[in-house]
Amino acid sequence: MSTTSSDTPSNEAHWLTPGWIEDWDPEDKGSWERRGKKVAWKNLLISIPSLHLAFLVWLLWSAIVVNMNSAGFDFTVGELFWLTAIPGLTGPTLRIAHSFLPSLLGGRLTHIISVGSLLIPTVWLFFAIQDVDTSWSTFMMIGALAGFGGGNFASSMSNISSFFPRRQQGLALGLNAGLGNLGVSVVQLVTPLIIGVGFVGDSMIYREGKFIDGEWVTTVGGTVKDVYLQSGLLIWIVPIVATLIAATLFMNSIKAFSLPLKDQMEIFKLKNTWTMTWLYTMAFGSFIGYSAAFPLTIKLVYGGLDDAPEGLALKFAFLGPLVGSLIRPIGGWLSDKYTGAIVTLVAGIGLIISSLAVTAFTHPTSMDSFPYFLGVFLLMFFFTGLLNGSTFRMIGVIKEFNFRTRGPTLGWTSAVAAYGAFIIPIVFKGAIERTNAPDQGLYGFCVFYGVSMVILWYFYLRKGAEEYGA
Repeated sequence: MSTTSSDTPSNEAHWLTPGWIEDWDPEDKGSWERRGKKVAWKNLLISIPSLHLAFLVWLLWSAIVVNMNSAGFDFTVGELFWLTAIPGLTGPTLRIAHSFLPSLLGGRLTHIISVGSLLIPTVWLFFAIQDVDTSWSTFMMIGALAGFGGGNFASSMSNISSFFPRRQQGLALGLNAGLGNLGVSVVQLVTPLIIGVGFVGDSMIYREGKFIDGEWVTTVGGTVKDVYLQSGLLIWIVPIVATLIAATLFMNSIKAFSLPLKDQMEIFKLKNTWTMTWLYTMAFGSFIGYSAAFPLTIKLVYGGLDDAPEGLALKFAFLGPLVGSLIRPIGGWLSDKYTGAIVTLVAGIGLIISSLAVTAFTHPTSMDSFPYFLGVFLLMFFFTGLLNGSTFRMIGVIKEFNFRTRGPTLGWTSAVAAYGAFIIPIVFKGAIERTNAPDQGLYGFCVFYGVSMVILWYFYLRKGAEEYGA
């Protein structure tokens, strides 16, 4: 079905109609106020839950793995970290394709495909998690398919950027990404609450335990209770189906945003594509990587202490992505006010300082240092949230990017940055296996952040850089 953005009264009544929009100019203030604003916000309000569920599915493993051995599975530290990391490898790879889908297929069809794909790993894991004899390789395949959720971000952000005027890019992209990112925190918060409820299927016996010298040991006299890991999957299937229906019935595609793949490849000739890919990798790569690794890092660094409370990781891990997600729209809003480059500089320096500071609390002898460890790590998430909002706003206003290249650029930069969901857990895995702490990895990341600040200054803050308008 085709609709137009003509401002005749008869057409204005049909802003809820799904399908293609033939003409679109969000920079035309008159057209925007009469009809464009309604269409843009309608699509954003469906895009947000779609992206929220995508992040939730992508980071499911970060909440599931901390319970698996207690529920009867027998995996090593390395195997659990790999289950956490594998969606972070496939998700970014799928993002590369998603970067260009909205301009090829239209935003509406892309969303339908994206949301529908979430059912594959969710339903499969629902059945597989109920059998403790399910092999690690099977879970790795399901984890790889969970990357469907990670891929969706690129197309979602690319699509939403085309609906809003330049002056509202920070707010729109910040809301879409920030509330979408919140899916990470929600899955880590809800999972420990819901696995005690038996909606369907048999219970599994949960026995509290810990890793000692790399071996899983059940705690003598520890908690024994019934759990239903499958409940942590079942509760997301219904909202995925509901969101799929909403995308089908109400979303739009913009004809003016359509570009042949060959034309989209022109973004790789733009200097700012590569500088912003680096800077967004610092921002989002850190956020999603720390989100994936945080629960297991808490469990391995503090969970083995004699005075560690039961379920420590799942009680606190959700706070990190929660802080980062909620602050992301603020980062976009501040960037609309003070420029993205300035906010990126301040937040980048803050991320370096907090990343170094947290290493003072990663060799604990008691739980006394845990509040400091948690507090500084939450500061790291705070700064990644600001960076996510500020760097995406930079892409939205840099003069080298126009209405048609901005979307594919947003998609591409997010694709590369998402590899942080794989890199950080694997780096933490190696550091913790060697030294029982993630310090070596954090030192390396700080070097990367320092180089990022130099790139930011040279291209966007030094004298003469005003031409980019970042």
